[in-house]
Amino acid sequence: MARGVKTAGRSALLRKLALLPEAARKEIAKAIDQSAEEIAAAQRRQAPKRTGALERSIVVSRDGAVPKYASVGRAGTTEKGDPDLSVIVSAGNDRVRYAHLVEFGTAPHENKGLFEGSHHPGTKPEPFFFPVYRAYRKRVKSRLTRATKKAARTVAASSGGGE
Repeated sequence: MARGVKTAGRSALLRKLALLPEAARKEIAKAIDQSAEEIAAAQRRQAPKRTGALERSIVVSRDGAVPKYASVGRAGTTEKGDPDLSVIVSAGNDRVRYAHLVEFGTAPHENKGLFEGSHHPGTKPEPFFFPVYRAYRKRVKSRLTRATKKAARTVAASSGGGE
């Protein structure tokens, strides 16, 4: 743009652009929460149901508060991102410390402790956590893209006031 040229509505445009981050944050936060709850519900449906404890241990945590001893899904921490736009879906807690063993299975091994010397045949994996995450990943990305575009359209359409 050449010097000295005035753009009609420039200040209104700048005000709208300043509003975009907050509007986008609200829309994205709503989309993230909806997606996390949807994924957690699907993971609960997929979890093996012997006692129901594993199913009940699948939770959505906000503000970086992950249940102590959560053993699956802790990889995403809010230290890298915005705490308001971060959620962690996890399985396991202080009573259910075996979520990772169910998800990935165990290898045959010799027991120690109370049953020392006995042979454990291992267990087959019963994936319930990561397959659901992978199945929903594309849907979540699309939802976040739509939320961002919706926020941009809302801000663009709002009256920014004249000059």
